[in-house]
This record gives sequence, C-alpha cells and structure tokens, in this order.
Amino acid sequence: MTTIGLPTHARYSWGGDEFLFVEIDEAMSLEGYFVVGALADAVRAAGLDGITDICPTNNSLLLRYDPDIVAPRALRTRVQELEEVVRASTSQTALARVLEVPVWYDDPFTSEVGQRFRSNHQTPDKSDLDFAAEANNLADAHEFIERHHRIPWMVTAVGFVAALPFMYQMAPRAQQLEVPKYLSPRTDTPALTVGHGGCFTVIYSVRGAGGYQMFGIAAAPVFAPDSPLPDFQESPVLFRAGDIVKFKPVDENEYNAIQTECENGTFRYKRAQIEFDLARWAADPDAYNSDVLEALGGNTH
Repeated sequence: MTTIGLPTHARYSWGGDEFLFVEIDEAMSLEGYFVVGALADAVRAAGLDGITDICPTNNSLLLRYDPDIVAPRALRTRVQELEEVVRASTSQTALARVLEVPVWYDDPFTSEVGQRFRSNHQTPDKSDLDFAAEANNLADAHEFIERHHRIPWMVTAVGFVAALPFMYQMAPRAQQLEVPKYLSPRTDTPALTVGHGGCFTVIYSVRGAGGYQMFGIAAAPVFAPDSPLPDFQESPVLFRAGDIVKFKPVDENEYNAIQTECENGTFRYKRAQIEFDLARWAADPDAYNSDVLEALGGNTH
C-alpha cells in the first residue's frame, strides 16, 4: 500500500483500561486515511476476541476492548501484526460514491452570523472568506471560492455531531486550503453551514455552536430523519467515509429552487460511483480529479 511520507509504524497508546489508540500519522493525508481504513477492515475480519468497538477516523483508529477477555499487550501485538500485513498489501482501490453538493457561497445567513461574532475572530474588520483568502495568499474571496469548489474533497470521517462530514481536499499538500478556526467558538452556526478549520471542510448538519470559518450554506440537507427525500430512505445520514464531494456554487435563485424541491420531496443529489485508485491519484492528482468529475458528467462550474 502506498505509504510515501508516512511513518513506517503507527504510534500506539492507551486510553484508560478499555481503549487502544492507533495513530498512523500526526499529519492528515489520503495515504494515511487508506491505511486506517484497511487496518480497521483487517481487525474486523480477524474477529479478535474482546473487541467491542472499532472506530476509524481521519488518520487514526480507536479500538475499544474488554480487558477481562483480552490482555491489553496481547491485543496491541496482534494489531501491530495486522498493521504490518496492511502496509505490505498492494490493494489501493475502493468503491466510492461521488456526490455533487450545491452551495450558496457568501450567503446572507452565514454572513449575518459572522458579523455577530466578529469579536471572536482573528480579523474583526474582515469577513471569514476574506480572511481565508489572505491566509492562503490568494487575491480575494472570489479566488478562494474558486479553489474551494474546483478541487473535490474526500469524506474521511462522519461524526462529532450527528451526520457532520469531515472532508479532506484531494490535492497535494502544498496546494490544499488551510485556515485556522475562530479564536473562540461561536454560540451559533446555521444548519448546513459550509465551514473550514485546519485542513478540513465540514457541513454543519444541525444548528449549534461552532468555531470553523464560514464560507456558505449548502442548499439541501445532509441529515434528514424521517424524510421523504429519496436520498434518505436507507439512512438519515447522507455521507459515509470514502465519499467524494464536488461542491457546486449556486446563486440565490438556484438555492431557492432547490429549497422548493426539498419541500416537495423531489430533490435528489447528483451522484455517481467509481473505483477510487489511490496510486493513480497520487501519480497525477489533477488528471485523476478530472476523471472523477467526469463521472458526474463533467465539471460545469
């Protein structure tokens, strides 16, 4: 498995007497994410005695175990053996859904909330988008928005609050957008806010507190219990780890039209399915991303 730039071995640590934490790398990467997923699958397939929960996330794996059934050090040794097998594997592909997510960037809802919490921000005299552009040495907010939606993102974890996706940009690290969080959290964030903190973009699934920079508002739900919408018949949670997201900018009229479709129960996310190949992506991210977007019928914005 491609592990270029990753430490040769994970860091293992304990959480009380019930948790084993496996950290593949301190820095986030798609290569590390794939190692985490493969290791989680290997642990699950091995059927290790005493494991009660397997929780893979962006670049680490948390295992909960029963110490009355399995000795901690014996468990660590067995997981380390599985890690060696995973890293030696040549498997670098996975089925992935590609979803197009319409977003009204620089919308009035997040802008109003941002103005209410400027005292919590690094630059009280600038908007979140202006600050993000400056932090990434870009000309202005327009260029930042272009960079944000032009390159797709991979969902590497879902959680923290119900259905919230953490997304990592599918670009070489030097080209990725990175923006620090607010100096202190807000007590309000609109539901469906497209936010960003560090290297991750998220979509706030529900209204609540938050500290990520706010760039826009998604036009359709990502968490919809008991919804008539076709995309939520199998699960109230839209995203799952491994999904690829293409943000599509929409204006006010398009946003309102999608809202009407959601109310009528007729909206459907545009989607496709591909076999994601980590090695091909790593060899030429730009070309591979273009192929990914072609699966959706091409990049129209």
